[in-house]
Amino acid sequence: MTLTPVSAPARMDGQIAIVTGAAGGIGRATVLALAEAGATVIATDITETADYGTDKVSYRPYDVTSQSATDALVAEVLAEHGRIDALVLCAGTISHKPLWESTDDEWRSILDVNLMGVVNPVRAIFPVMAEQGMGKMVALGSIASKIGGVASGPSYVAAKSAVHGLMKWVAKAGAAKGVYASVIAPGPVETPMWDTVTQRAAPSAHGSVPLGRYGQPEDIAQAILFLCSPASNWITGTVLDVNGGMLMD
Repeated sequence: MTLTPVSAPARMDGQIAIVTGAAGGIGRATVLALAEAGATVIATDITETADYGTDKVSYRPYDVTSQSATDALVAEVLAEHGRIDALVLCAGTISHKPLWESTDDEWRSILDVNLMGVVNPVRAIFPVMAEQGMGKMVALGSIASKIGGVASGPSYVAAKSAVHGLMKWVAKAGAAKGVYASVIAPGPVETPMWDTVTQRAAPSAHGSVPLGRYGQPEDIAQAILFLCSPASNWITGTVLDVNGGMLMD
Protein backbone atom coordinates (compact mmCIF):
# COMPACT_ATOMS: atom_id res chain seq x y z
CA MET A 1 0.00 0.00 0.00
CA THR A 2 1.27 3.46 -0.92
CA LEU A 3 1.62 5.67 2.17
CA THR A 4 0.21 9.02 1.10
CA PRO A 5 2.11 12.16 2.09
CA VAL A 6 0.91 14.71 4.63
CA SER A 7 -0.89 17.72 3.20
CA ALA A 8 1.18 20.70 2.10
CA PRO A 9 0.62 24.14 0.53
CA ALA A 10 -1.42 24.33 -2.66
CA ARG A 11 1.49 24.52 -5.10
CA MET A 12 1.92 22.30 -8.16
CA ASP A 13 5.43 23.18 -9.29
CA GLY A 14 6.85 20.54 -11.62
CA GLN A 15 3.55 18.68 -11.96
CA ILE A 16 1.87 17.76 -15.25
CA ALA A 17 -1.90 18.32 -15.49
CA ILE A 18 -4.46 17.54 -18.19
CA VAL A 19 -7.70 19.54 -18.28
CA THR A 20 -10.64 18.59 -20.51
CA GLY A 21 -13.33 21.05 -21.55
CA ALA A 22 -10.67 23.73 -21.22
CA ALA A 23 -11.60 26.26 -23.89
CA GLY A 24 -13.98 28.36 -21.81
CA GLY A 25 -15.87 28.82 -18.57
CA ILE A 26 -14.78 26.66 -15.64
CA GLY A 27 -12.27 24.71 -17.71
CA ARG A 28 -10.39 27.79 -18.83
CA ALA A 29 -10.33 29.26 -15.32
CA THR A 30 -9.01 25.92 -14.04
CA VAL A 31 -6.19 25.85 -16.58
CA LEU A 32 -5.08 29.32 -15.49
CA ALA A 33 -5.34 28.46 -11.78
CA LEU A 34 -3.23 25.31 -12.16
CA ALA A 35 -0.65 27.15 -14.26
CA GLU A 36 -0.47 29.97 -11.72
CA ALA A 37 0.19 27.34 -9.05
CA GLY A 38 3.18 26.10 -11.05
CA ALA A 39 1.78 23.18 -13.04
CA THR A 40 2.51 22.50 -16.68
CA VAL A 41 -0.98 22.20 -18.15
CA ILE A 42 -2.17 20.36 -21.24
CA ALA A 43 -5.48 22.05 -22.02
CA THR A 44 -7.89 20.13 -24.25
CA ASP A 45 -11.27 20.75 -25.84
CA ILE A 46 -13.24 19.97 -28.97
CA THR A 47 -12.37 23.36 -30.52
CA GLU A 48 -9.35 23.72 -32.79
CA THR A 49 -7.50 26.46 -30.92
CA ALA A 50 -7.44 28.27 -27.58
CA ASP A 51 -5.02 30.82 -26.15
CA TYR A 52 -4.09 31.23 -22.47
CA GLY A 53 -1.30 33.79 -22.60
CA THR A 54 1.26 31.69 -20.72
CA ASP A 55 3.95 29.23 -21.75
CA LYS A 56 2.89 26.97 -18.86
CA VAL A 57 -0.07 25.87 -21.01
CA SER A 58 -0.20 23.96 -24.28
CA TYR A 59 -3.46 23.32 -26.11
CA ARG A 60 -4.53 20.17 -27.94
CA PRO A 61 -7.87 19.54 -29.69
CA TYR A 62 -9.42 16.41 -28.20
CA ASP A 63 -12.78 14.62 -28.29
CA VAL A 64 -13.49 13.12 -24.86
CA THR A 65 -16.09 10.76 -26.31
CA SER A 66 -13.44 8.87 -28.30
CA GLN A 67 -11.36 6.21 -26.54
CA SER A 68 -8.88 6.10 -29.43
CA ALA A 69 -8.40 9.88 -29.21
CA THR A 70 -7.95 9.49 -25.45
CA ASP A 71 -5.29 6.82 -25.86
CA ALA A 72 -3.46 8.97 -28.39
CA LEU A 73 -3.54 12.01 -26.09
CA VAL A 74 -2.21 10.03 -23.12
CA ALA A 75 0.58 8.51 -25.22
CA GLU A 76 1.53 11.95 -26.51
CA VAL A 77 1.64 13.51 -23.04
CA LEU A 78 3.68 10.64 -21.62
CA ALA A 79 6.13 10.78 -24.51
CA GLU A 80 6.62 14.51 -23.94
CA HIS A 81 6.52 14.73 -20.13
CA GLY A 82 6.92 11.19 -18.81
CA ARG A 83 4.12 11.41 -16.24
CA ILE A 84 0.61 12.73 -15.52
CA ASP A 85 0.05 14.12 -12.03
CA ALA A 86 -3.43 15.62 -12.29
CA LEU A 87 -6.50 15.06 -14.44
CA VAL A 88 -9.37 17.55 -14.36
CA LEU A 89 -12.56 16.62 -16.18
CA CYS A 90 -14.55 19.71 -17.14
CA ALA A 91 -16.04 18.70 -20.50
CA GLY A 92 -19.81 18.87 -20.40
CA THR A 93 -23.03 19.70 -22.18
CA ILE A 94 -26.58 20.24 -20.96
CA SER A 95 -30.14 19.50 -21.97
CA HIS A 96 -33.27 21.15 -20.62
CA LYS A 97 -35.99 18.91 -22.03
CA PRO A 98 -38.30 17.17 -19.55
CA LEU A 99 -38.31 13.38 -19.57
CA TRP A 100 -41.45 13.05 -21.69
CA GLU A 101 -39.94 15.24 -24.43
CA SER A 102 -36.46 13.68 -24.41
CA THR A 103 -35.23 11.43 -27.20
CA ASP A 104 -32.82 8.51 -27.40
CA ASP A 105 -30.40 10.66 -29.41
CA GLU A 106 -30.43 13.34 -26.74
CA TRP A 107 -29.73 10.81 -24.00
CA ARG A 108 -26.84 9.32 -25.98
CA SER A 109 -25.36 12.75 -26.63
CA ILE A 110 -25.57 13.88 -22.98
CA LEU A 111 -24.24 10.59 -21.63
CA ASP A 112 -21.45 10.45 -24.22
CA VAL A 113 -20.01 13.82 -23.20
CA ASN A 114 -20.86 14.05 -19.50
CA LEU A 115 -20.31 10.42 -18.50
CA MET A 116 -18.15 8.70 -21.11
CA GLY A 117 -16.14 11.92 -21.35
CA VAL A 118 -15.10 11.10 -17.78
CA VAL A 119 -14.88 7.32 -18.16
CA ASN A 120 -12.54 7.44 -21.17
CA PRO A 121 -9.77 9.63 -19.67
CA VAL A 122 -10.04 8.02 -16.22
CA ARG A 123 -9.81 4.52 -17.71
CA ALA A 124 -6.69 5.47 -19.67
CA ILE A 125 -4.90 7.49 -17.00
CA PHE A 126 -5.66 5.44 -13.86
CA PRO A 127 -2.96 2.84 -14.68
CA VAL A 128 -0.44 5.62 -15.34
CA MET A 129 -1.05 7.22 -11.96
CA ALA A 130 -1.10 3.85 -10.20
CA GLU A 131 2.31 2.99 -11.65
CA GLN A 132 3.64 6.37 -10.52
CA GLY A 133 2.22 5.77 -7.03
CA MET A 134 0.54 9.19 -7.01
CA GLY A 135 -2.01 11.16 -9.00
CA LYS A 136 -5.15 13.20 -8.53
CA MET A 137 -8.36 13.19 -10.57
CA VAL A 138 -11.13 15.76 -10.18
CA ALA A 139 -14.39 15.63 -12.13
CA LEU A 140 -17.09 18.26 -12.44
CA GLY A 141 -20.36 16.97 -11.06
CA SER A 142 -23.32 19.21 -10.29
CA ILE A 143 -25.67 20.32 -7.57
CA ALA A 144 -28.33 19.13 -10.04
CA SER A 145 -27.50 15.51 -9.27
CA LYS A 146 -28.03 16.09 -5.54
CA ILE A 147 -31.34 17.97 -5.68
CA GLY A 148 -32.94 16.51 -8.81
CA GLY A 149 -31.99 19.33 -11.16
CA VAL A 150 -31.84 23.12 -11.12
CA ALA A 151 -33.12 24.01 -14.57
CA SER A 152 -31.65 21.03 -16.43
CA GLY A 153 -33.37 17.96 -17.81
CA PRO A 154 -33.18 14.40 -16.47
CA SER A 155 -30.44 13.23 -18.85
CA TYR A 156 -28.03 15.81 -17.40
CA VAL A 157 -29.02 14.95 -13.83
CA ALA A 158 -28.55 11.23 -14.49
CA ALA A 159 -25.16 11.72 -16.16
CA LYS A 160 -23.80 13.86 -13.34
CA SER A 161 -25.14 11.44 -10.73
CA ALA A 162 -23.25 8.68 -12.51
CA VAL A 163 -20.07 10.78 -12.43
CA HIS A 164 -20.42 11.17 -8.66
CA GLY A 165 -20.70 7.40 -8.21
CA LEU A 166 -17.93 6.60 -10.68
CA MET A 167 -15.41 8.85 -8.98
CA LYS A 168 -16.19 7.36 -5.57
CA TRP A 169 -15.50 3.92 -7.05
CA VAL A 170 -12.21 5.18 -8.51
CA ALA A 171 -11.26 6.67 -5.13
CA LYS A 172 -11.77 3.32 -3.39
CA ALA A 173 -9.92 1.40 -6.10
CA GLY A 174 -7.08 3.89 -6.20
CA ALA A 175 -6.50 4.67 -2.52
CA ALA A 176 -3.93 1.94 -1.94
CA LYS A 177 -2.14 2.94 -5.15
CA GLY A 178 -1.90 6.67 -4.41
CA VAL A 179 -4.60 7.58 -6.93
CA TYR A 180 -7.05 10.17 -5.60
CA ALA A 181 -10.47 10.86 -7.13
CA SER A 182 -12.99 13.50 -6.11
CA VAL A 183 -15.84 15.58 -7.52
CA ILE A 184 -16.68 19.27 -7.44
CA ALA A 185 -20.45 19.84 -7.46
CA PRO A 186 -20.98 23.47 -8.52
CA GLY A 187 -24.14 25.42 -8.01
CA PRO A 188 -25.15 28.01 -10.63
CA VAL A 189 -22.00 29.44 -12.23
CA GLU A 190 -22.04 32.21 -14.81
CA THR A 191 -20.62 30.47 -17.89
CA PRO A 192 -21.79 30.18 -21.51
CA MET A 193 -23.55 26.92 -20.59
CA TRP A 194 -25.35 28.58 -17.68
CA ASP A 195 -26.49 31.34 -20.06
CA THR A 196 -28.64 28.73 -21.80
CA VAL A 197 -30.24 27.96 -18.44
CA THR A 198 -30.99 31.56 -17.48
CA GLN A 199 -33.02 31.91 -20.65
CA ARG A 200 -35.42 29.46 -18.99
CA ALA A 201 -36.67 29.02 -15.43
CA ALA A 202 -33.48 29.57 -13.46
CA PRO A 203 -33.24 30.33 -9.74
CA SER A 204 -32.74 33.91 -8.60
CA ALA A 205 -29.29 34.45 -7.13
CA HIS A 206 -30.72 36.63 -4.38
CA GLY A 207 -33.62 34.33 -3.64
CA SER A 208 -31.88 30.94 -3.80
CA VAL A 209 -28.20 31.51 -3.06
CA PRO A 210 -27.48 32.57 0.54
CA LEU A 211 -24.20 34.23 -0.46
CA GLY A 212 -26.18 36.47 -2.78
CA ARG A 213 -24.67 35.85 -6.21
CA TYR A 214 -24.12 33.23 -8.85
CA GLY A 215 -20.70 31.63 -8.89
CA GLN A 216 -17.89 32.67 -11.18
CA PRO A 217 -15.57 30.21 -12.94
CA GLU A 218 -12.75 31.20 -10.61
CA ASP A 219 -14.79 30.08 -7.59
CA ILE A 220 -14.82 26.55 -8.97
CA ALA A 221 -11.28 26.65 -10.34
CA GLN A 222 -9.79 27.43 -6.95
CA ALA A 223 -11.67 24.50 -5.38
CA ILE A 224 -10.36 22.24 -8.15
CA LEU A 225 -6.82 23.51 -7.53
CA PHE A 226 -7.20 22.59 -3.85
CA LEU A 227 -8.20 19.02 -4.72
CA CYS A 228 -5.41 18.66 -7.30
CA SER A 229 -2.71 20.06 -5.05
CA PRO A 230 -0.86 18.67 -2.01
CA ALA A 231 -3.22 20.73 0.19
CA SER A 232 -5.76 17.89 -0.11
CA ASN A 233 -3.49 14.91 0.56
CA TRP A 234 -5.90 13.40 3.08
CA ILE A 235 -9.03 13.85 0.98
CA THR A 236 -10.36 11.41 -1.59
CA GLY A 237 -13.76 10.18 -2.71
CA THR A 238 -15.40 13.45 -1.70
CA VAL A 239 -18.10 15.42 -3.49
CA LEU A 240 -17.24 19.01 -2.62
CA ASP A 241 -20.23 21.36 -2.80
CA VAL A 242 -19.28 24.80 -4.15
CA ASN A 243 -22.60 26.58 -4.45
CA GLY A 244 -22.75 29.75 -2.37
CA GLY A 245 -24.74 27.94 0.31
CA MET A 246 -27.54 26.89 -2.05
CA LEU A 247 -27.20 23.33 -0.74
CA MET A 248 -25.89 22.80 2.78
CA ASP A 249 -25.22 19.10 2.97
